[in-house]
Amino acid sequence: MRVVEHPVPVLRHENHTRIREKSQCLPIVIDPCSAINQATTLIGMKLRYNFRVYPSASQRGNLARAFGCARVVWNDVLRMRRDAHAKGLPRLTAAELSKQVITDAKKTPERAWLGEVSAVVLQQSLRDLERAYSNFFASNNGARKGPTMGPPKMKKKSARQAVRFTANARWSITESGKLRLPKIGDIGVAWSRELPSEPTSVTIIKDASGRYFASFVVEVDDKPLPELDIEETDTGIDLGLSSYAVLRGRKIASPKFFRRQERKLRRAQRALSRKQKGSNNRRKARQAVARVHARIADQRRDFIEQETTRIVRESQAVYVEDLNVKGMATRRGRLGKSVHDQSLGIFARTLEAKCARYGRTFVKVDRWFPSTQMCSNPKCGSLAGPKGREQLHVRTWTCSGCGTRHDRDENAEANIRAAGPKRAAVMRHEAERQNACGEHVRPRTPGQRSPKQEPTRSPTAHHGEAGGNHPRPRG
Repeated sequence: MRVVEHPVPVLRHENHTRIREKSQCLPIVIDPCSAINQATTLIGMKLRYNFRVYPSASQRGNLARAFGCARVVWNDVLRMRRDAHAKGLPRLTAAELSKQVITDAKKTPERAWLGEVSAVVLQQSLRDLERAYSNFFASNNGARKGPTMGPPKMKKKSARQAVRFTANARWSITESGKLRLPKIGDIGVAWSRELPSEPTSVTIIKDASGRYFASFVVEVDDKPLPELDIEETDTGIDLGLSSYAVLRGRKIASPKFFRRQERKLRRAQRALSRKQKGSNNRRKARQAVARVHARIADQRRDFIEQETTRIVRESQAVYVEDLNVKGMATRRGRLGKSVHDQSLGIFARTLEAKCARYGRTFVKVDRWFPSTQMCSNPKCGSLAGPKGREQLHVRTWTCSGCGTRHDRDENAEANIRAAGPKRAAVMRHEAERQNACGEHVRPRTPGQRSPKQEPTRSPTAHHGEAGGNHPRPRG
């Protein structure tokens, strides 16, 4: 079976649901400092390799115990944080929380069973909660980009479970190829490839459908591909619904994985609604629904991986329109299900990470650029194309300025491809004007003095008198 790749952020250990039947390699870019990712700007990269694991019955019980202990530590610390905030008490440090919730709790009869699992699992659960709070505060004060994040929530037993083992846990891979974990045992792993370097940590995951995975984080060097002729291989990408993507010279049809499985999902959800809450039949029905969702997600991610890999291999420069996917799905109308089924945001992020790793140019064109309305004829450029959601049904149109007949999507791709190099030049100029702190530096005119200039001593200064640009004493 062919293994593909997918990018995820390195510090978000909770987002490891991008998995396939046996294994998956997930590249994680450490330093994507701009929208233009060249091989020279790539400092380092971490990859996440996910492999399917098959624990025995006793090992599944040990993993369930580890999942439960990590979940209890998370919920206990979260409860203490909420109570302290409600009473107006100062925020407890991570060391104080670790002592109260883990070290001291093990000595009590109510939490003595916390000692049955590795202490690293409990410490990592506490660190995950600290990181969740840091992201929440950074999102609210504007330091974190993206949509506003909510506060951490309580974890449930029926949701996805995960525990992480670092090097301090002394886990290892045996000579027979099994994964040896402390207080769990040697677990069989379905290896599909060798790890490129020594892994720094491993995360054991149980998804909602009942599958187990081992996720390894390894550090690798970048692998730039041979350069291609940018004039012949650069492409714009127009993302949409009728066609998944329109590139230079070809189109990618919409796979519509969710629509294909919608009838089976509806049948499974109806069966779930008829089961009594708390019964084993309801648990089995819930897993049946989760398996349908997992199949849809796996097919969609496999499709994205194959298409993005082909684009990176065939194109030296890629120009993509910066779409507001969330806004497209929440506007008035009935396009939300179709927009989310396309996963256009994941496609763009995956393509950006692969371009950074393999030395390709990736540029995002402004979302307000009229790529559909503008005539792609270089001698025309009039805004005579279809506008708004009311004219989505218009797939071909004739320019009133030059009389050229355009295909809606192909015309948008040509305009994006023409605007991409200009946007790249602007962003490159802005990057050159930034100082070490990331702030823009105003270009100085000839003869202009710096507003902040250190005092200098004049060569003629003597007897302790200041020279240079120091003010002379009066009187």
